[in-house]
Amino acid sequence: MDRAQQLSEFLKTRRARLRPEDVGAGTFGGQRRVPGLRREELALLAGVSVDYYTRLEQGRARNVSPEVLDAVAGALRLDADERAHLRNLAKPTSARKRPSRPQQVGPEMRQALQALGSVPAYIIGRRLDILAWNDLARTLIADFPALPAAERNMARLVFLDDAAKDLYPDWESKARDTVSNLRLDAGRHSDDPQLATLVGELSLASDDFRRLWADHTVRGKTCGRKRFNHPRIGELALDYVAMRAPDDPDMTMMIYSAPPGPEAATTLQLLAGLTTPAVPSTTYSAADLPAEIAL
Repeated sequence: MDRAQQLSEFLKTRRARLRPEDVGAGTFGGQRRVPGLRREELALLAGVSVDYYTRLEQGRARNVSPEVLDAVAGALRLDADERAHLRNLAKPTSARKRPSRPQQVGPEMRQALQALGSVPAYIIGRRLDILAWNDLARTLIADFPALPAAERNMARLVFLDDAAKDLYPDWESKARDTVSNLRLDAGRHSDDPQLATLVGELSLASDDFRRLWADHTVRGKTCGRKRFNHPRIGELALDYVAMRAPDDPDMTMMIYSAPPGPEAATTLQLLAGLTTPAVPSTTYSAADLPAEIAL
């Protein structure tokens, strides 16, 4: 994936979403032919020359200083995830250019996952690959052991599995969050050929993915509430929290729990009643795969 092109498109889409009144720029007048701020206006707000900002937006600027990136981020009103994405695209580190190795779920993360037997939990890695899960997550989201290894990926499930639109009543929100997470990963690992292949396949197969990918929205996995429509127990709403692995910034454990109130807890108990013990792949990770198909 071309980092300069990603940077260019990201800056253009962030600039397009701003209006003069959004940034208190009442003096910016004249007829507007494009949505959002003009390059000259953004450069003025950031305190850089129009020529320099133009080169930055075109992906032609070299050795951009942290101060300039902070100024541009402030002018664009970027949030924390967007600022991190901008830095990843504009100033990639040498570590990010090293060939990626298959991720391995360490014994501590596996132990924590198994300890969460009363709530759905799974571990997600680079490219939104699903690396490990417990039985409740398998019952709630998908029968991961039954899927081919290459399809154990959240983006593939959301955009290529017809069951996803039934499982997630707020599918558009789930899809947007999924693409936003994948965009953030693309900023950190734009040289990952498997990521480029995944994005290419999803773009060819899904109009929705192409539409959302073009927005260049980025967002990390944090916390919130997700609604599900399970085929056997009906609708349930669960709170979720993302816990980052201490030794791998690209590995996250997603933990779901029942919000306060007896109804959600009862529904979660019904879900647990549907769960049957899985084969040892309950603690599946990429390291368990033969080398030729390891993700």
